[in-house]
Amino acid sequence: MTETPWITIVGLGEDGPDGLAPASLAALRSAEIIMGPPRHLTLLPDVPAKRIEWPVPFTDGLDILEEFSGRPVVVLASGDPFWFGAGTVLANRFGREALRVFPGPSTFSRAAARMGWALEKTVCLGLHAAPLTRMRPYLHKGAHLMVTLRDGAAVAQLCDYLADTGFGASAVTVMEALGGPSERVTEMQADTPSGGPWSHPVCAAIAPSGSGAVVPSCSGLPDALFETDGVMTKRAVRAMTLSALATCPGEVLWDIGGGSGSVAVEWLLAHNRCDAFTIEPRADRIALIRANAAALGADRLNVIEGTAPEALDGLPVPDAVFIGGGLTAALLEALKELLPSGTRLVANAVTMEAEALLAGLHAEKGGDLLRLELSSAKALGTKRSWDTAYPVVQWSGRL
Repeated sequence: MTETPWITIVGLGEDGPDGLAPASLAALRSAEIIMGPPRHLTLLPDVPAKRIEWPVPFTDGLDILEEFSGRPVVVLASGDPFWFGAGTVLANRFGREALRVFPGPSTFSRAAARMGWALEKTVCLGLHAAPLTRMRPYLHKGAHLMVTLRDGAAVAQLCDYLADTGFGASAVTVMEALGGPSERVTEMQADTPSGGPWSHPVCAAIAPSGSGAVVPSCSGLPDALFETDGVMTKRAVRAMTLSALATCPGEVLWDIGGGSGSVAVEWLLAHNRCDAFTIEPRADRIALIRANAAALGADRLNVIEGTAPEALDGLPVPDAVFIGGGLTAALLEALKELLPSGTRLVANAVTMEAEALLAGLHAEKGGDLLRLELSSAKALGTKRSWDTAYPVVQWSGRL
């Protein structure tokens, strides 16, 4: 691999060469090879370079590009290559020293200009290769979202998703081929779409409105937001658990005994750079965990079917571990062997046998040992009384 830049990434808009700076045009004229999507290649000026269509899937093109190492190659990208674009992938593969980049205005910049929205206050999501459920945490009154979409057909799917989640009253502005001669902007309401069919490239600006449930931005989401077979860390205990886990940006969680996946899902919702691995032995609960993760915009959750500690082999080293089920002396000993000293651990117990293990851990490692006793009001004839749940003993500390 050479340290001399041999890949030039040119951010191209729908206006083609008319929107390019002189340095970008000079790179196109001096290139031996130009690689890009078919649509971008048709927008090029008359240049002598050999033109190669970037294949699908995208990763296949990286091997083709590597064959031209050391020769002047231009890679065409949409707008800003480092905002949901190809730039990061190329930098990771070939190193930043191999690249020089001439970014253009991003789709989001162009869309913000059409909408009159402050870009720094707008949620921008690349949904051209990600599920629409990624929007779920951001659907609330007063929000502004801008999303790129896979193709024109995805506009109808977007409207259906908003309606299905109770946000059918949302204002949706569909923008096609922004900045080009065939640019078109269509305003509508999600539950009464009009103006189609739509053509790629397409993005949408969304001002959420409706009666859909808003996902709170705090620990301890309402239980009703999760599907469950009855085995789930309930809201109050979950809030205490997540507080003890103390999620920090970019950290990794092992969630042992996932149940419905609620703790791992909330860990991921705390920050978009967090990662989590849920270990669950039952196949039926695996489906529940995946459904909950997808519904709440945390589809990046890694779900492992198996039993700890065997299923932990090969996983990235965690910053924190939660044991919500299956606590045994053998599991604790295995974790002490597997994990670096100082790893955060939170474990919940409802049986006396598991409580005894946590009492021993507290005596050995210190930390905090809590007994959580919760009661909720329920009807008792014509009056009310307290319905007491099983007490939960929680240990939190460092191994």
